[in-house]
Amino acid sequence: MKRYRVFSALFAALVLLTAALPACAQDYPASLIRIVVAFPPGGPTDFVARLLADKLKTLLGQGVIIENKPGANAAIGADYVAKAKPDGYTLFFTTSGAVVINPHMRPDLPYDPVRDFAPVSLLVNTMEVLVVKADSPIKSVPDLVALARSNPQGIVMASTGVGSPPHLALELIKGATGANIVHVPYRGAAQAVTDVIGGQVLAMFADLPVLIPQIRGGTLRAIGVGSRSRAPILPDVPTLDEQGVPGVYADNWYALFAPAKTPAPVIAKLNAAIATALADPELARRLNDVGAVPAAGTPGELADFLKSELDRWGKVIREHNIKPEG
Repeated sequence: MKRYRVFSALFAALVLLTAALPACAQDYPASLIRIVVAFPPGGPTDFVARLLADKLKTLLGQGVIIENKPGANAAIGADYVAKAKPDGYTLFFTTSGAVVINPHMRPDLPYDPVRDFAPVSLLVNTMEVLVVKADSPIKSVPDLVALARSNPQGIVMASTGVGSPPHLALELIKGATGANIVHVPYRGAAQAVTDVIGGQVLAMFADLPVLIPQIRGGTLRAIGVGSRSRAPILPDVPTLDEQGVPGVYADNWYALFAPAKTPAPVIAKLNAAIATALADPELARRLNDVGAVPAAGTPGELADFLKSELDRWGKVIREHNIKPEG
């Protein structure tokens, strides 16, 4: 009899838990949602996150705020969300660096991107673009490579930090051409862009949303796209492939994650809202205008993509012996 009562109690608890799962999705969200961005306010990641948050407020019927937690190449924000309550009210808006590059650069990383996060949706793709100052005699990637080969000291190129997608793009061009390129890492894009315009460094790769204002403003010249196809908003700028430098594919991307063990119905509701938001013509226009191409997908697709990107960038980092600063 006692065993029967225990079994009955367990069965009843299971029934209640199962019944609660659809209700969880139906009631969610019941309060404010925080989206953590691991970069300072004002940059392209923050800009895209705020556009999405404004749209999600309407679609979900609750406040959606951005909370900036920069530092440690996005590891601080990532770790904060990884340790948050898995209820769908604290989310992680991230670029590729925190979840597919950091794990290969930092053995002491306090989170695991596969174990500690639940994928929600891929959001946008951005391309890495190679630029020089507008009045530079360098008009193409072959020009830049020829200069690097002819100069015994090589050429100096900037990136937005060691292990960043722009840095990895730079390493890929070095590997593809054998050019002598001296890498100068900056802490972010702003000063790097300023120094390219001022002639302190010759060239740099960066995410297109970072560069597009200066390209349109005539202070930087785009000479190549580090992707398999041309950028829709720079149709006259050829890829590095087209210029005889193959394999420089360093697209960055933004995605949304929740803490691991967030209920599947909550993930599904968030994913559906994001798909609707990114399909909105006005939002898509504003994203495309800065070089961020909408790329919504399912949680399963993001999980598979995360694992493939971890493998891809791990191979690049090992082959080029890229080490963290310090």
